[in-house]
Amino acid sequence: MNGAAGCQGGGGGDDRGPRWRRPWKLLALGLLSASSVLAAAPGAGAMSKEEKRRLGNQVLEMFDHAYSNYMEHAYPADELMPLTCRGRVRGQEPSRGDVDDALGKFSLTLIDTLDTLVVLNKSKEFEEAVKKVIKDVNLDNDIVVSVFETNIRVLGGLLGGHSVAIMLKEKGEYMQWYNGELLHMAKELGYKLLPAFNTTSGLPYPRVNLKFGVRHPEARTGTETDTCTACAGTLILEFAALSRFTGTSIFEEYARKALDFIWEKRQRSSNLVGVTINIHTGDWVRKDSGVGAGIDSYYEYLLKAYVLLGDDSFLERFNTHYDAIMRYISQPPLLLDVHIHKPMLNARTWMDSLLAFFPGLQVLKGDIRPAIETHEMLYQVIKKHNFLPEAFTTDFRVHWAQHPLRPEFAESTYFLYKATGDPYYLEVGKTLIENLNKYARVPCGFAAMKDVRTGSHEDRMDSFFLAEMFKYLYLLFADKEDMIFDIEDYIFTTEAHLLPLWLSTTNQTISKKNTTTEYTELDDSNFDWTCPNTQILFPNDPMFAQSIREPLKNVVDKSCPRGISRAEESLGSGPKPPLRARDFMASNPEHLEILKKMGVSLIHLKDGRVQLVQHAVQAASSLDAEDGLRFMQEMIELSSQQQKEQQLPPRAVQIVSHPFFGRVVLTAGPAQFGMDLSKHKAGTRGFVATIKPYNGCSEITNPEAVKEKIALMQRGQCMFAEKARNVQKAGAIGGIVIDDNEGSSSDTAPLFQMAGDGKNTDDITIPMLFLFNKEGNIILDAIREYEAVEVLLSDKAKDRDLEMENMDQKLSENDSHKQNSEEATSASQDVGAVSEEPEEGENSDVNDPDSLSPAHADSDSISISNQDSYVPGTDEASALEPACTQGDHQPQEQKTETESNSKVNWDNKVQPMESILADWNEDIEAFEMMEKDEL
Repeated sequence: MNGAAGCQGGGGGDDRGPRWRRPWKLLALGLLSASSVLAAAPGAGAMSKEEKRRLGNQVLEMFDHAYSNYMEHAYPADELMPLTCRGRVRGQEPSRGDVDDALGKFSLTLIDTLDTLVVLNKSKEFEEAVKKVIKDVNLDNDIVVSVFETNIRVLGGLLGGHSVAIMLKEKGEYMQWYNGELLHMAKELGYKLLPAFNTTSGLPYPRVNLKFGVRHPEARTGTETDTCTACAGTLILEFAALSRFTGTSIFEEYARKALDFIWEKRQRSSNLVGVTINIHTGDWVRKDSGVGAGIDSYYEYLLKAYVLLGDDSFLERFNTHYDAIMRYISQPPLLLDVHIHKPMLNARTWMDSLLAFFPGLQVLKGDIRPAIETHEMLYQVIKKHNFLPEAFTTDFRVHWAQHPLRPEFAESTYFLYKATGDPYYLEVGKTLIENLNKYARVPCGFAAMKDVRTGSHEDRMDSFFLAEMFKYLYLLFADKEDMIFDIEDYIFTTEAHLLPLWLSTTNQTISKKNTTTEYTELDDSNFDWTCPNTQILFPNDPMFAQSIREPLKNVVDKSCPRGISRAEESLGSGPKPPLRARDFMASNPEHLEILKKMGVSLIHLKDGRVQLVQHAVQAASSLDAEDGLRFMQEMIELSSQQQKEQQLPPRAVQIVSHPFFGRVVLTAGPAQFGMDLSKHKAGTRGFVATIKPYNGCSEITNPEAVKEKIALMQRGQCMFAEKARNVQKAGAIGGIVIDDNEGSSSDTAPLFQMAGDGKNTDDITIPMLFLFNKEGNIILDAIREYEAVEVLLSDKAKDRDLEMENMDQKLSENDSHKQNSEEATSASQDVGAVSEEPEEGENSDVNDPDSLSPAHADSDSISISNQDSYVPGTDEASALEPACTQGDHQPQEQKTETESNSKVNWDNKVQPMESILADWNEDIEAFEMMEKDEL
């Protein structure tokens, strides 16, 4: 996770300080004065002070809900698992791959949350939390962790905690006993990270063992050769702060060396950097470049290093990169990855959610117009899906459907509000709060979204949610008098930890000027030493930001949008691409001749398919080679689109009874038989009942318990269709099959689809869904605790039953009030309580189209290859149709069949199923092939 970042203004300093400090303070004043002007302007629609305070208090309540549940159910574990109400301990849960490298058995969430407590005026809780960290946290664990994540979350958390601890001690009310204990822990951790820098380049290894370092026989790491640019380039703030706080210069020296190396290895003709780099040779491994995952915080830390350390070379580097970003990557309102050697060629047709931090960084730079444009585009995507998907395409379809409650968009919203004073951004923040409470809040905290289309949850609440999200949301609605300290005196790290600006003049043991060479001569406006005063940008016009947003308000919902690539744009009115993938016919001799000119050859396979292979060196010219690369990229997208249409999207099992009321949504695998929930928008709602026998492979012996209910059964011993027929015969209105593989989870396993039995399954009319073991146990545990558990089976989670929830809360409050009355008056009042396979046929992995078993699979395919690799894809006589059709994204009301269940009272406003089907399962492997290609 490359979390949010930003710096709000300068602070401190006098005429004798470094030359950057005075104009930076002027910037802060400029932002605030502009805010005042705009907020007070007639017709600006300013939010009332009462409403702002109400929303600020709501943020505090939400934080308390998340933090208290972590402390009650998870501490001292690193993170809370909010669906199962327990802590996530590495090694005790199924591995999630690289995501788990952030966990080091060092109470990650508590450390990451320390300075958030002070920002939210919870000084007493902060003091208690610091004592727990000092007493309980061990940094000498035999565990391999990510250098990047440990730096930004743990080292940054300790330094941020130390920064606010000494501030509180100076104020005289809290932390009077504090003697730098957090700083001592930070220094210990800093030394444990240093072995990772033992490379010839100075770039750190991506992982380090906290106890044994890198090259020790027991370290279990040190064999890696690659790291991401952000991983190596997001160290300078924390390491320099550690050096400045302690007077030990080695940390800042190592971080500077890594930044220097990346700068020297930039692609000189484009001034861009790639995503991953070889830590020994400095060769770029992935040559695509953007502002999202893998690179994002490298750019951020160049600008912020100038702010914190006062070193002009960092600003010069940032401005050089920023000019390249705006020249090649920025295609307003989009930010699209390009090839570093061929920056006019887009490297992909989708964007990841981490780029949502970039508008905030542009505010810091002072380039407000593109910040407003990109932010508005992202907000339109959020309004469509409730959250920002992990990745989405240039025509705003979901590419990766997860959302781990990332804070980057909230961060940019905060900084845009500070820069413009436009109350529109307060309304954006209000929407974020409402969506978090409505769709992510669960009884034990807030759960990440497994799929923004279905509304299903994932059993994770990352530490950055507490470290960043609540910090930015609270600051968005807080007035200066609501804060116990001046936030302008600090800079935010990428994890939103606070570092004081006075560090710039403390323990300067290193020469400010780095040895850097070959800066590109750019327009002078790119080398402003501070962000310009916003009053110059907006000339006292409160409608300025709105005038930029207005053309973008329908950008996401317009019919069949398609972004124009920079390469196409550059063609202008000149020659058009000789052949587009959507027009290609393998039987057309003219098309085959064009392919040959572009270096693309066609190979006939024995099974009737054809394989496309591109070799750029065989193209007639470099321009033809570029056309060939573009053609192959388009063909991959169209081919993957055909594969996606054969697959079923995930479904949702939503627990709607007390005390869940729709808050818990489980990701469920669909069945290729039975009721199609996408055509029954109301879904199927009913109480669950466990069948006998549990495997459902013979006649049900407890039909009276199953009738008119949703049957629970175990996977195994017979076909899925046989189970469905047996429970349907017993009178069930639906069925849920629970995996018998202990510990299986949708968090770590791909989507599972239940296939039929090879026979006609039209006789099965009830809906059948599949839950992995972990999700199934959530329902079984609920039955054990509450007996009567009601669920909704649907294609997408519905709005919570707020009426029933409010009624339940009133009953609870009434119950509590009456109990208190009992104690006071000794009255005796009693308040009523509210009270398996060839088993399953073929299982299907949505990430592996070859494992699918669709009922009517298209046998036509084209195999597409770049440098002798290929992906499945129409036979020679087939013509590929465009993936997007008119009306794909138009909101529309659909008349659909509904179940005759009188209990259903859900809101039917759901996303059209066609757009979900059109989104599903982009061919990621094919894109990776293209990303590695260099002309």
